[in-house]
Amino acid sequence: MTALVIAEHDHGTLKSATLNTVTAAAALGGDVHVLVAGHNAAAAASAAAQIAGVAKVLHADAAALAEGLAENVAAQVIALAPGYSHILFPATAAGKNVAPRVAALLDVGQISDITKVVAADTFERPIYAGNAIATVQSADATKVITVRTTGFDPAAASGGSAAVETVAAAADSGKSSFVGREVTKSDRPELTAAKIIVSGGRALGSNDKFMEVLTPLADKLGAALGASRAAVDAGYAPNDWQVGQTGKIVAPQLYVACGISGAIQHLAGMKDSKVIVAINKDPEAPIFSVADYGLEADLFTAVPELVAAL
Repeated sequence: MTALVIAEHDHGTLKSATLNTVTAAAALGGDVHVLVAGHNAAAAASAAAQIAGVAKVLHADAAALAEGLAENVAAQVIALAPGYSHILFPATAAGKNVAPRVAALLDVGQISDITKVVAADTFERPIYAGNAIATVQSADATKVITVRTTGFDPAAASGGSAAVETVAAAADSGKSSFVGREVTKSDRPELTAAKIIVSGGRALGSNDKFMEVLTPLADKLGAALGASRAAVDAGYAPNDWQVGQTGKIVAPQLYVACGISGAIQHLAGMKDSKVIVAINKDPEAPIFSVADYGLEADLFTAVPELVAAL
């Protein structure tokens, strides 16, 4: 029994989600191989070889794989699939783009968003916005799995010494082409990888107030900024800051929720945070049910006082 992890990378470095997915693969009990599919991505392949617990790295290099087009990456995975009992992707935008194609081509059911490996054929995954945990068992010969990275600790990025094997790259499918990419640039940590997140809700009232009140706190803590869906829908924060069931799933060391009531969809995206601090003037706010520390106060007074104290 051997598992294949599909690495997420920028050709030079591995994304942190890959490390969490390796931990999930290791829990299956067999060997763990990692596929690095890209163009001029030897550095990423070398980094994958250093991950503790990885037995082999497969490096597929071709111009058609340069931009991670889902059709081409899926074809690459399919070419290698016969040798593996499990194929695992991080449950990120990229992983969710490729995994269903692989499952369909293999004619198997995809097992999505797992948070625990019970056995080689049995997994736990959250349903109903995280209010229930489903235990699912698969009889498919090849199991295609997406891994909710917040459910697994990252594997050690060093200490491994896996061999890097070059494999033949799949041909360009010709079904899609890369046009361009607009990347948001920020001095702050990326939201899903941040160790500290300061998040704001609709109570902030405007984009100006959102930035004026929360930015100093985020600066003091070296934190990423997040927002509830209500704040994003109201135009107080950009879409890529949204935390929740329809936004990003995060599990930082510290999550500070300011003026967020705690709708079930928001809680689904952040309740696995190690320490949750909630600031809200409504004592009945649902956010207090998951908070480790709750402050019943007006955020426009409390947050500046917290900044001053820090």
